[in-house]
This record gives sequence, C-alpha cells and structure tokens, in this order.
Amino acid sequence: MSNEFDLNATAREDLGKGASRRLRRLANEVPAIIYGGSKAPQNISIPHKDILKATSNEAFFSHIITLHVDGKKEQVVIKDLQRHPAKPRIMHADFQRVSAKQTITVKVPVHLLNEDKCKGVKQGGGSILKTMSEIEVICLPKDLPEYLEIDMANIDVGDAVHISQIDFPKGVSSLELSHGNDSDHDHAVVTVQPPRGGMAEDEEDEEAGEEAGEE
Repeated sequence: MSNEFDLNATAREDLGKGASRRLRRLANEVPAIIYGGSKAPQNISIPHKDILKATSNEAFFSHIITLHVDGKKEQVVIKDLQRHPAKPRIMHADFQRVSAKQTITVKVPVHLLNEDKCKGVKQGGGSILKTMSEIEVICLPKDLPEYLEIDMANIDVGDAVHISQIDFPKGVSSLELSHGNDSDHDHAVVTVQPPRGGMAEDEEDEEAGEEAGEE
C-alpha cells in the first residue's frame, strides 16, 4: 500500500454531548473512540484539520492507520465517520484496533479500468452504471487492498459484472459472498446500460414490424 496515514490524538476524560460540542467549538477538535482488541474502549480527540485532510484521500478508508495517542501507537482502521449534514465538518469518528493475526472487515473502493475503451459504450452506444462504489472485504491487515479493479474493456451492452467475477487479491474475500453465492448476495457491481430507446425498444419495434408484415 502506497499511502501511510498517521494522526496525532489526545486521550479525553470529559465525555457527553456538551463536552463534545465544546471540543468542536473551542478546540476545533473531533471527538472519536478507539475500540476492539483486548483493550477497553478509549475516548480520544483529533485536530479537525488533520482528520479532514486525511479523509480527503480515498485511500484513508481502506488503510491501516497509526494513531499516536499521547505518545503511544495504536494500529486501527476507520469504521464510522459522522459528518455535518450541511457544513464541511467531521463530527465524530470510530476506529477499530487491528491485530496482525486477526482478520478484519473493511469497505474497499471499486475502480473501473478502460471505461473509455468499453465495448458496450464504444460499439453499442451504452452507458456505464456503477451500482456499488465499494465492497466489504475480509482479510488480514497485511493483505488489505487499497482498491479493487474491474476491467471494462470487453463488457458489452446489457452485461453486468457481479461480485463473484471480481479478481480479489490473494488472502482477500468478499464479506457478502461469505453468506452465499446466490443472487441475494452476488450483487451486480457495474452494468452497461443500453442507449436510451435502445435494444429492448428496438427488439419490440422489430417484432411489431414482423407481426404487421404477417398480417
């Protein structure tokens, strides 16, 4: 993984909604919590500018993050992020501790390759519809991928790429498919839609023309 993320944090004892509001307003810091592993949950605060900058990078959400809490290191992944509904502000963050020997579940972004060369777009006049922007994976921390790739070059009009068709890196698997490979779990990640008034309507018009000719 090409990116490394380190954030400085401070342990906090002053809890509750009022304390969190004061922390945001007066100190411009974000209340957060670290949980998981063999340790008790720990409440911390992080400078808003630092976490805002980190979260502007998509890779932040699929990387192991090092939190420096009062001089002590914690290896974590981010599990939840609460944003202000109207302002570019982060309100709260949840981090989960990771262990080198224990698997983790993390949502990993999906990147599409060769969209400009897609068969269904160039030859069929279709359009690409990405129905899932991220996939939750299971793996050891060392195997966590920054993203998953789907090559769109040979995808034709009307075709879909499902989770089971993605080439997962070694040691990485889909959480959704761990529940089964049927249609309830093997969701379509991306499809190439026919052009508006496309194949379906063309086929209907052709059938209607044939019926009229027979009459």
